[in-house]
Amino acid sequence: MSQNLQDLYRKVVLEHNRNPRNFGALENFTHHAKGNNPLCGDCVELFLQVEGNEVQQVGFEGEGCAICNASSSLLTEAIQGQSLQQVHSLHQRFEQMLAGEFSAQDEQELGPLLVFTGLADFPARLKCATLAWRTLQAALENSEAPVSTES
Repeated sequence: MSQNLQDLYRKVVLEHNRNPRNFGALENFTHHAKGNNPLCGDCVELFLQVEGNEVQQVGFEGEGCAICNASSSLLTEAIQGQSLQQVHSLHQRFEQMLAGEFSAQDEQELGPLLVFTGLADFPARLKCATLAWRTLQAALENSEAPVSTES
């Protein structure tokens, strides 16, 4: 990872960890799921208000490391106002990016989420970044079973 990307990563992750966006439960949510990583103690709870085919509002609560908190915060900003198809596509692109597979088109779609590109070099931290996204998937599938990134 280049020095500029490392600096941006630190800046964005620390900012979203200190001042998470959309932090808090929604009163009128239509979708909800809890996720946790028992190996490190990260836990995320997502609340979504979906109308028609669009995510109108999203909020989250939980405790975790800076990567988990920043990923959760960035997720809420990225999906609010998006169609469910766009959310699904973004989730797929995010996971592919973390695996080191992405293109110039992905860069445009991922925007601020690109700060996590360097995590491919730190496999132990990937679960911190993906917990909120996997919890999102469970919420959209209306799964009431808790999400775990243990395996």
